[in-house]
Amino acid sequence: MQYWEVILLFFIIAMVYASVGFGGGSSYLAILTFYSFPFQEMKLTALVCNIIVVTGGTALFIRHKQVDWKKVLPLVVVSVPMAFLGAMLKLSEDTFFIILGLSLVVAAILLWIKTKGIKEADLKLSDSHYAKDASIGGAIGFLSGMVGIGGGIFLSPVLNLMKWDIPKKIAATASFFILVNSISGIAGQLSVRQKDINYAHIGLLAAAVFIGGQLGSRIGIKKFNPLVIRRVTAAVVFVAGIEVLHKHIHWLQ
Repeated sequence: MQYWEVILLFFIIAMVYASVGFGGGSSYLAILTFYSFPFQEMKLTALVCNIIVVTGGTALFIRHKQVDWKKVLPLVVVSVPMAFLGAMLKLSEDTFFIILGLSLVVAAILLWIKTKGIKEADLKLSDSHYAKDASIGGAIGFLSGMVGIGGGIFLSPVLNLMKWDIPKKIAATASFFILVNSISGIAGQLSVRQKDINYAHIGLLAAAVFIGGQLGSRIGIKKFNPLVIRRVTAAVVFVAGIEVLHKHIHWLQ
């Protein structure tokens, strides 16, 4: 019964996240943590589900020319190899969950912050700083690889705070960033893959997010209030992060 609850929750998360261009990796990890899924399966499950959810949205963003390749490439050129390296790290269970818990808390704070999007008329092309973008992409990519998320939950709020581009293009950038970093993270994990992975479980959850993601992308952002989605997601992710830290930082117990 509990596993069917997880499948239903993954379906709902994918539907909501797909409507705003995210993959849902942090929320998948939060759910898997709540239900005490095997440590070895969590990162791989979240990344596989990420790819399934964001692929369609990324293709649409590219088709509608919302991806500014000159600005996106500095972010991903560094983030992709860093995500691979992060995923290759062999972390103890406690270390993984402490990093995950801290990441979820930071992500929740970033999501909660309301930013005023910049208008295209106010955008200054001269404000592009490729070295800074590459550094941001690399840092988020490495963290994403370690904990098993695509990184969009960090990248999107940071870029909005920086007034990096208009909100629609930031959403397109985050979607592409999630896709390529999730693929890189999976490659890194498989290069040092541990045993006892239940691929049947991953397959069922992947099917759930595929259906949810397809439905969410068709419902679209018009049916959901993006700020409400961000705040609800932030609350869920924050609670999960605190719970993870409470369980794995011994002096908090």
